[in-house]
Amino acid sequence: MWKRTELKKRARALLKQNYWKAISVCFIIAMLTTAYPISTTFISLQNISGAGEPDAAFALDIPSFEVIIQTVSRFFEGASGPGITGQIVTAAGLLLALLYQIFINNLLLIGEKRFFMESHSYNKTMISKIFFLFKLRCIRRPAWIMFCRSLFQSLWNLTIVGGIIKHYEYSMIPYILAENPRISRRDAFFLSRQLTARNKWRLFLLDLSFSGWVLLSVFTLGLLEFLFVNPYITLCRSELYLSLRRNYVLSRSPRYERLNDSCLEHVPSEDELLIRKALYDDSNGPYTKISYFAPEQYPVFLFSVQPPFKSVHSPVKADRKYDVCTKVFLFHAFSLSGWLLETLVSLIQNGTFDADAAFFAPWIPLYGIYGLLILFLTRRIVKKPVFVFAICFAVYTVLEYGSNLVSDLLLGFPFRDYSAFLLNLNDRVYLSSSATVGLLGCTFIYYLAPKWSEWFEKPGRSVRWTVCLILTALLAAIMVIALL
Repeated sequence: MWKRTELKKRARALLKQNYWKAISVCFIIAMLTTAYPISTTFISLQNISGAGEPDAAFALDIPSFEVIIQTVSRFFEGASGPGITGQIVTAAGLLLALLYQIFINNLLLIGEKRFFMESHSYNKTMISKIFFLFKLRCIRRPAWIMFCRSLFQSLWNLTIVGGIIKHYEYSMIPYILAENPRISRRDAFFLSRQLTARNKWRLFLLDLSFSGWVLLSVFTLGLLEFLFVNPYITLCRSELYLSLRRNYVLSRSPRYERLNDSCLEHVPSEDELLIRKALYDDSNGPYTKISYFAPEQYPVFLFSVQPPFKSVHSPVKADRKYDVCTKVFLFHAFSLSGWLLETLVSLIQNGTFDADAAFFAPWIPLYGIYGLLILFLTRRIVKKPVFVFAICFAVYTVLEYGSNLVSDLLLGFPFRDYSAFLLNLNDRVYLSSSATVGLLGCTFIYYLAPKWSEWFEKPGRSVRWTVCLILTALLAAIMVIALL
């Protein structure tokens, strides 16, 4: 039997130990998914008096599954209205939004649950754990089960009372998938139903006990939710799942063996790890050559799902040095990737192409400059991701403000107008874009730049310089044409 006071006490203790990691994970999830709507209010609050559509790069507002269903119905109701080109673009945007929900949004939510479950016993759990399903290449089954959960929940919501009951009945499915990603759909729904049986009212009371914190979050426009409420509530729910599964496994209830990750709560001793590692080496698995005993981290080579050999690589070195040729290539790579991402985000959100991103298409040089600056400024502090994000946030804020100011002075109009948002600086920069691109910058520093440079440096020096000269010449030609 679990008690709310004990859950909250354990959650507060864990939050105190891993405060910065916990808020970082919840912040990333808030920016990339639809899990924390109050949090995103803080960074995307629109000016009520503003007219027209807000013009914001990377102001992520990915529609939820229910919103997608409503939009699809409206699309078919008005199929005879817009032109065929507009309908095709809108349909493409809807498809991208749906695919994002199924294959990214839902899998990130499972990864978030995995992070907090591991942090219960392992203090040095890495923030990158939220991407563990992508690392394992275990995507299709969890995506299918989460899709069914969203679909069934949407249908049950039509009955109101049934929607509330099923909300709690399905609430353990992401945690079950985080523990065992290869579980079947039937078993996942069955175990969630069993774990919440005779607990739904108590789960409702647990959620009700957070109402004061939620109300305070609303008054602070989501800022308090970022700094405390999200990680605190998420840790409470994670502790709840671990308590429910512990009782279920100990009672040997039906299909308990599907909850097969004993290392979540039982931390193996050093001797046990050595023995199990030796047995694992005999199996010649994917982690045989590079697995190591990281203190206070989950022993990944003991997880029930192992990645394919080709997906296991040595850790990337984020603090590596880049020569001049590689830096030129990374400038172009980040400029091209920024344009592609802005185009995709615009399609997902609005079902249209971003007109601003087409100015120097397919380049956005601002992102290339941003990428080189953050590589230079963060090279000595890459082991402190919170400070790295702060620098990325500040650099992009200054760059975008400066680019819009110069554009306004020289061309008579800014590249982007943020007047439709309350949290902006002179209508030239706005918090959501800076925060989202800050996360993108961290991804660039810790993963993309090392990987891209590793790939780029394989050919000879002459080939690399030729590629850089061609890309630079193309960009120069596009800029001259655009400015004439």
